[in-house]
Amino acid sequence: MSTARSGDERRRRLERARLYLVLDLEAVASVLADALEAGVDLVQLRDKTASGEALLAAGEHMRELCSRHGALFMVNDWPELALALDADGCHVGQADASPEAIRAELGPERLIGLSTHSPEQFDAGLHSEADYLSAGPVHATPTKPGRAATGLALIEHAVAHATKPFFAIGGIDAETIVPALAAGAQRVVVVRAIRDAADPGAAAAELRSAIESAERNEAEAHAR
Repeated sequence: MSTARSGDERRRRLERARLYLVLDLEAVASVLADALEAGVDLVQLRDKTASGEALLAAGEHMRELCSRHGALFMVNDWPELALALDADGCHVGQADASPEAIRAELGPERLIGLSTHSPEQFDAGLHSEADYLSAGPVHATPTKPGRAATGLALIEHAVAHATKPFFAIGGIDAETIVPALAAGAQRVVVVRAIRDAADPGAAAAELRSAIESAERNEAEAHAR
């Protein structure tokens, strides 16, 4: 089943996206549907150990669920899989193929995301083929062992310089999202806060509520 989305539609959805969930195959069945119902609007399939066959089977299910809920569906670091799944795009890290190389494979209609971990990487990403950037890890996280936390400083830099959407990432949960939003982040990436929650839907709803509350407060402040 094709999503039949144009590049313009994908980028409009990206502008509206606020809550980004990264999932491995093990968590899909127990987490994804409830998280989408609760307000997750961008999902990435990231599993470095699964076989291509398993990723293809799970990815088809994920794409269909995301499409049903109006959410974007991304694949981590495998443009060929993104095309095979008719995903909305591909996300890459600093050690992966460049956004320009990914663009050559995906063409102009699909999205490209790029992870950044310093002001220099963030600024370079703004001038790359990436459609959006992630900035972090704000806090140390076991999903990226050995990577130093950036704290709120990278969010503040991103807010001051961003010319494309960016997502704060790294140890974001119901508590740490508050200072991240206060620093100016409008979008966040989460993994454990939803995946490992006793009630993934409730966890996603709590995060979504925090984002929407911060947006309302900012709008009211500008209206004064």
